[in-house]
Amino acid sequence: MAAPIAAPPANLQGAVSSIPLPRSCTSDRLWRNRDGSQYSDRNGKSDQPNFILGSAFLEELKRTAAYIAQPGKGILASDESNATTGKRLATVGLDNTEANRQAWRELLYSAPGLGNYISGTIMFEETLFQSTRDGVQFVDILKKQGIVPGIKVDTGLQPIDGTDGETATQGLDGLGERCRRYYAQGARFAKWRAVIKVDSEKHPSSTSILENAHGLARYAQIAQANGLVPIVEPEVTLGPGDYSIERTAYISEKVNSHVFRFLNEYNIILEGILLKPNMILPGLDVPTPPPEEVAKYTLRTMMRSVPGAVPGIHFLSGGMSEEEATLNLNALQAYGPTPWSLTFSYGRALQSSTLKIWSGKEENWKAAQERLVALARANSEAQLGKYTGPHPSPGGTRILQTLRLGGAGK
Repeated sequence: MAAPIAAPPANLQGAVSSIPLPRSCTSDRLWRNRDGSQYSDRNGKSDQPNFILGSAFLEELKRTAAYIAQPGKGILASDESNATTGKRLATVGLDNTEANRQAWRELLYSAPGLGNYISGTIMFEETLFQSTRDGVQFVDILKKQGIVPGIKVDTGLQPIDGTDGETATQGLDGLGERCRRYYAQGARFAKWRAVIKVDSEKHPSSTSILENAHGLARYAQIAQANGLVPIVEPEVTLGPGDYSIERTAYISEKVNSHVFRFLNEYNIILEGILLKPNMILPGLDVPTPPPEEVAKYTLRTMMRSVPGAVPGIHFLSGGMSEEEATLNLNALQAYGPTPWSLTFSYGRALQSSTLKIWSGKEENWKAAQERLVALARANSEAQLGKYTGPHPSPGGTRILQTLRLGGAGK
């Protein structure tokens, strides 16, 4: 078992401020050209965007990112749209009503001890402004546990014309105003998901890669300008087919490289972002590889394509089972130390069995919360490389995630 993690301070802002910055966050990398000369314009002033040089957000962004990426903790991804949440609730016989969605999120956020293992929670817009049955805002419930509130800011996927089912992410229109509103409500980081279709032959196209890399970079620029740490999520999605783990590794490396090229073009503060990529897995028609093989290809891909200035790599669980997600995360730590924290941003892998236990019944509330915390603890131990089992939710199989098109599903 991992050593117990101290309870977080009641003052979240103080907790964030107390996290020491990695060396890369205190360098002058942001202020100089590649040849070492300072950025300047004809007036002798820096030509870096004002939000990088003059904003009080600069240090806050770096400290928030470092806090969320701290050892032994990860992110609870609970930003499913209303439509997707409705499908999950339907699996346990619940209607897709605001009251049921509110109750489900309250169960998650109020779980005693969750803050010992979770440093950030991604929320959907509706949820960010909701409160508990007792009238306490969700953001305050999270802050009390030392959990940073975050917000999904994209508005869903749309097909890219002229491609074979590839998608681009919507949501740039009005994003600055929305980010300011989310910051005022207490959010301190954001998430934007780009989905890259992969197969053994023609996908992804260069059109898909470039379109999604641009969207991620422009979103990250707007988020940082308004005080939110952007989670950059280029998901090479787990899909049907017999494509190999080597194929996924190659495509993921290519995608990541394009994404960081665009992030640099848009002057993104790399110390003030978090990356949320896929682990390297073969197609669903290929037998599930052992954790050691997943870890080998995943780490090689990250080392080849992710700058060391990024504080944390928070892997998505994708179509992995709850146990598989934990075992793969644990196997990654054997290759350390690495320049970034290798940790988790899990949705289904923290929520699936929790929801089944609750099933909308008040008498199951405590047991469901205990399952959530047990899953969070298992992944905390895995992040530290100390997970030994048994798993709270053993077994399970990989699943195909259905991509829903057409908007945010409010």
